[in-house]
Amino acid sequence: MTMTVAMVMLCMMMVHANVKPQKDFSLQKFAGKWYRVGVAYDSPRFVPFRRIIKASMGTITPLPNGNANLTMWEATSFGCVIKKYQYERTSVPGQFTYFSARHNMVKDITVVETNYTDYAMVLKHKVFNREYTQVALYARTLSVRPEVVQKFKTFALSRGLPRESILIPPPSENCPSSGSGR
Repeated sequence: MTMTVAMVMLCMMMVHANVKPQKDFSLQKFAGKWYRVGVAYDSPRFVPFRRIIKASMGTITPLPNGNANLTMWEATSFGCVIKKYQYERTSVPGQFTYFSARHNMVKDITVVETNYTDYAMVLKHKVFNREYTQVALYARTLSVRPEVVQKFKTFALSRGLPRESILIPPPSENCPSSGSGR
């Protein structure tokens, strides 16, 4: 049984290892305002919250050392919450790590595909007591072309995420509030 679990984990790590970042990734072109308009998450705890998740907004700010700051505004039942993250660059452009306070560990981020002006697909992945995978679709506006949404769904399914874990959330109202990040 232990050997089977080890083999499954090895195969899953190999599936994620073959994900490459955007060719010739440019952090400067990637910087600015993005809306998270799609999310696919493999956590069973995600399912009950599908109805209340809203599209969120974030701003990527490049730092001189190649790292980037991400400020996210998310609508919650407590109001509009601001979360800040620092993405640490790796030796591969388009791949970053960041510290997840929620899971108390470092996670991997890969900008899989972007055209910089319309959309970006981002993969978060980490293996710890279980495998953690999230695919997000970001857009410069709240409206996304149907072919981009389909590309996102196809990519999420190719990563082994179940169809019911893929969500295109509705926009949030007044988050961020006027003057905050807009």
